[in-house]
Amino acid sequence: MAHLLTGIRLGLALPLAAAFARPDSLDPRLVALLLTVALATDYADGVVARRRGTASAAGRLFDHATDCLFVTVGLTGAALADRVPLALPVLVAVAFGQYVFDSYLVHREKRLRMSTIGRWNGIGYFVPLVVIAAARLEVVPRMTAALLQVARFSAYALIVSTVVSIVDRATAARGASGR
Repeated sequence: MAHLLTGIRLGLALPLAAAFARPDSLDPRLVALLLTVALATDYADGVVARRRGTASAAGRLFDHATDCLFVTVGLTGAALADRVPLALPVLVAVAFGQYVFDSYLVHREKRLRMSTIGRWNGIGYFVPLVVIAAARLEVVPRMTAALLQVARFSAYALIVSTVVSIVDRATAARGASGR
């Protein structure tokens, strides 16, 4: 059941990326609904796996890889629409690659080695997408431009925090390999 929830999010990645890239391609209410479903499945898949006793390292990798793909393609779509800098989705992919490489090859773990900053970044990567989707709803039309600025500002903050995370993981890995 948990994998099904993760799979739903995976299936929503490309349609939502296209909607972020081409704002007129999907009704803003549908974009908001699909993004809400993606966020709900992200929350629920881990809860379901733990409650059913099916949580595993492979399941966690599937969940995290799906999250990475979802936010990377969504943020790429937003970058194509000039809502966030293209550097953000590039750095998300680099950070995830480093996360997997560091966990399995450098530290030779059989599961992902999470970090506090990486966890918060993983949550934060959804923020620009949510804010852009909210802006497109135009519930308060005078707030649309301000919300889009919030999305851009949060993207720049995430660029900084992602670079910090990459450097932190790299220096920690170098210390671990030098032992």
